[in-house]
Amino acid sequence: MVMAGRIRLSFQMRVFLTVLALCWLLVGVFMVLEYHREKEFKTSLLDARLQMHNDRIIEDIRQGQHIEDIVARIGVPVEGLRVTLIDKDGNVVYDNNRHAALPPTNHNDRPEIKTARAYGAGHAVERLSESDDVNYFYSARLGSNGMVVRSAAPYTHTLVDFLKADSSLLWIMAALTLVMSLAVFLSTHTISQSITRLHRFAQKAERGERIYNDEAFPNDELGSIASNIVQLYVQRDEQHRKALMLEQDKIRLKKQLTNNINHELKTPVASILLCLDLLDDHPELASDKKKEFMQKIRVNARRLNALLKDVATITRMDEGAKLIRKENIDLTALICEIVEEERLRTDMTISLNVPKLTIYGNRILLESIFRNLIDNAIAYSGATEMKITADTDGNFTISDNGCGIASEHLPHIFERFYRVDKGRSRAAGGTGLGLSIVRNAVAIHGGDITAESAGGLTYTFRLKVNKNVTKSS
Repeated sequence: MVMAGRIRLSFQMRVFLTVLALCWLLVGVFMVLEYHREKEFKTSLLDARLQMHNDRIIEDIRQGQHIEDIVARIGVPVEGLRVTLIDKDGNVVYDNNRHAALPPTNHNDRPEIKTARAYGAGHAVERLSESDDVNYFYSARLGSNGMVVRSAAPYTHTLVDFLKADSSLLWIMAALTLVMSLAVFLSTHTISQSITRLHRFAQKAERGERIYNDEAFPNDELGSIASNIVQLYVQRDEQHRKALMLEQDKIRLKKQLTNNINHELKTPVASILLCLDLLDDHPELASDKKKEFMQKIRVNARRLNALLKDVATITRMDEGAKLIRKENIDLTALICEIVEEERLRTDMTISLNVPKLTIYGNRILLESIFRNLIDNAIAYSGATEMKITADTDGNFTISDNGCGIASEHLPHIFERFYRVDKGRSRAAGGTGLGLSIVRNAVAIHGGDITAESAGGLTYTFRLKVNKNVTKSS
């Protein structure tokens, strides 16, 4: 209710007042600085003029002339100039102002005297004299034997006019400010027209009304924004259609996955049931034959177990990628651990060249990437050597010198249940989901993976490493 009662300024007025205030502030600061700079310049000129007078007096005193004779002879450069001679103890020993007695106070505490004794010369812009109650401009010069000659110019109308800054600059800056204000008003008026039209356009779009491009927009950034809003409905419909297609694809993939799982389960289940039926129907079988059937049951049971694990993993990645628990993991140590374990079950040489890398990710999924790629090489490639390399940016290359894969299979090897040699894959206990798990795990960790076959098989992928905690090794 309070907000409703307030006067709401238009966009143009808000921008105009803001820019106008900034312009006036900028000009005001410039005028103040320029005023003080000019005043300081004129003060320096007056001080230099009086210091030249002090230098003449000091030089004549050094040559043995009396101060009164010097002042009478050389005169004064400024009307009413007061010349004072101060000894090293701060006592005034001479003052050409005959209308006032010599002040008894110590003058060494005067700012111009302090500066003169410290640096040879000093001045004070304006201070009231205790002896005659007149404001003076003081310039002091240190002479020989600690004597200081001080010239004091009274603040007459002439001196005040001389030290006053030139007001013509103020008028020029005021006129410039008015011109800037007019320019700001015209600019904000032009912008306001575009904003107002764009606002009406956005309101119609928000209400879902049909939009007609019956208002012209300027050919600038705002016009481009307006064009994008006109296209909003087309993009929204397109996004809606894509969302429906994506949902249909997910349903289709789930059905396909279910059908593939049923198909993959049939063979090991049938083999297990067949072996159990034979053992049950023929108890007289020889012990070595019984062992053979038990071995087949064990192999197919392990295959079923692996299939169920892979299906659970890939389902979890599909339906809950954002819910997968992540933490900072020493990726290099994890890879070394996997390689050491894999070396125990193969004669293939596995070389490792990976810098110290840390990644914010899921340990199980990261382990599945490297373990699946190494297991595939061991089971199917016939390779004698495998290399795992990476750089500090998390770009990995895993290659072997095996038989490789025919080019027509390469585009499909990351698909679920795709097998290059179905009979050989099943005989080796593969589920057909390993490389699909690898692709999804890499994607969850911010990368993608590709494969090429030339003198073996080479996988290239990138994992998003945490460089804030990565150190070179």
